[in-house]
Amino acid sequence: MADTCAGHGAATCSGQNNFQFMDGRFFSHVILPILCFTPIATLILLPLLWRATGSFLGWYLRKKTDGRKCHILELVDADEKKFNESRQSSTSSAESAEDGGWEKVDAHTTGAARNGDSPDDDWDGIVGFFHPFCNAGGGGERVLWAAIRATQQRWPKAKCVVYTGDHGVTKDAMLARVKNRFNIHLHPPTINFLYLSTRHWVLASTWPRFTLAGQSLGSLILAWDAFSLLVPDIFVDTMGYAFALGLAKFLFGASVPTGAYVHYPTISTDMLDSLDTQGPANAGASDANASAARGVNAGQGAGARGKVKKAYWRLFAAIYSRVGASADVVMTNSTWTQGHIRRLWGPLRDARRNSTSGAAAAAHPIAVVYPPVAVRELEHEVEVTPASEARREKVLLYIAQFRPEKNHQLILHAFAEFLKSAGDTARDAKLVLVGSVRDDQDSKRVYQLRLLVNELQIRDRVEFHLDASWPEILDWLRRASVGVNGMWNEHFGIGVVEYQAAGLVAVVHDSGGPKLDIVVDVDGKPTGFHATTAKEFADGFRAAMSLSDPYAVRQRARQSAKRFTEEEFAKRWTEQMEKLVAAKGVKTRT
Repeated sequence: MADTCAGHGAATCSGQNNFQFMDGRFFSHVILPILCFTPIATLILLPLLWRATGSFLGWYLRKKTDGRKCHILELVDADEKKFNESRQSSTSSAESAEDGGWEKVDAHTTGAARNGDSPDDDWDGIVGFFHPFCNAGGGGERVLWAAIRATQQRWPKAKCVVYTGDHGVTKDAMLARVKNRFNIHLHPPTINFLYLSTRHWVLASTWPRFTLAGQSLGSLILAWDAFSLLVPDIFVDTMGYAFALGLAKFLFGASVPTGAYVHYPTISTDMLDSLDTQGPANAGASDANASAARGVNAGQGAGARGKVKKAYWRLFAAIYSRVGASADVVMTNSTWTQGHIRRLWGPLRDARRNSTSGAAAAAHPIAVVYPPVAVRELEHEVEVTPASEARREKVLLYIAQFRPEKNHQLILHAFAEFLKSAGDTARDAKLVLVGSVRDDQDSKRVYQLRLLVNELQIRDRVEFHLDASWPEILDWLRRASVGVNGMWNEHFGIGVVEYQAAGLVAVVHDSGGPKLDIVVDVDGKPTGFHATTAKEFADGFRAAMSLSDPYAVRQRARQSAKRFTEEEFAKRWTEQMEKLVAAKGVKTRT
């Protein structure tokens, strides 16, 4: 029994002992180090692989679009030659002088930037403007076209390319609409349009569930579509697609400086807070309309489903902050928007300040660039004098695109309440809704509003004017007495500034830009009224229509509007664009 390991059995036992010994050494010297270093190697290699993948894809897109870039440059040269020849040979003068003298239109707006003969005056690169709905005709589009005009005036040799999904609109038709709708004259040879085929991916109707995430994913698809058409020298998003900025940085890094003009944060702390807020009870309004007083998602944070929605929104906010913070230059349209973007993007931009790769981007503070409003034209076109008071009608004017957040339902309910409660003040009063219709969804929304007008029995007191031209809008601004805005947390409110410049007494939602930036006291006296509920709006309508000295209020309103001129926008825009041009470098075309 003592010799159990003798002979052949001994060899087996010895082999087992050696295997156990080797197994222990192998685990401690090989397996355990691998397990320990794998996370570290992953942390090091994955970012390198991520950047390498982005660089490769960016290189691929550049090679793919080189031919189109050369074609655009040749097309611009040919168009410029034809344009100059037509100017020299033309003898008809009014239209020729107007088009040929595009650089003289408000040329003083960029004079400050041009002084000193900056070495980048001859910069001739391509600026890509990402604005898939450029033919919509709203305030965001006015910003786009005014930005292009300022860019053309500051850098006459630069090429402006607009990425759009408006396939049915030619370049000539687009520029004619810009001229007709906004009275903005552009230089045709140096502007071109590239047509996107994937715009449906960013429509809310494409994503009935998880709309925020879906549309953001769609914007990545749309941005890839844009870069597949042309890789610009500078990329500027003017619609609020932050994920497109993140994709640009992933693909091209610092070689393509990026700029963002933010009209409205895709998600904000106010939106998160609104999930726990029940909409106030609006007299005579539906429950849905009551909730709309604090946004279309007010009060939806209750229960298990609400908790899931909160978690989803917080996760989305974290990702949105990361991609948005990647932009080199960030502009916002109001102090309200600036405050929210600072809270969302600011910490990450500040965190990059001490890093080598992010120092340049983080060095540029988030700037407020108020949208351009035709204040001077309105001062010229719309008379505000004691004599003009006699020509004012009892018209309440609401200029806004027919989108859900514009809350036309609230204004209709408020107007119905005003007609019932204001007595003689409301006699002969009329509500006029002026706005652009972008697509079938907007058309359906207008139809639903017409049905609501019938239900409220105010059909003969409400007018709809769709896709009105600038001359038509001017006519209504001359005739109206009161300007209305019903959107909760309106990011800025170009229409409200137009009201003030035209001398209208504004009745606006008690939130956002209209409250903080526009309808503010002048010399300690009011320029309009704020409201939240349908009843408060009705009271505001009554107060605005029964002022003892409306002319004095109109004068203060016009004075307030002088802060938002097109000249001021052009000056601030070029200040920010100069940072992007400097980041790109002066020499571009060889």
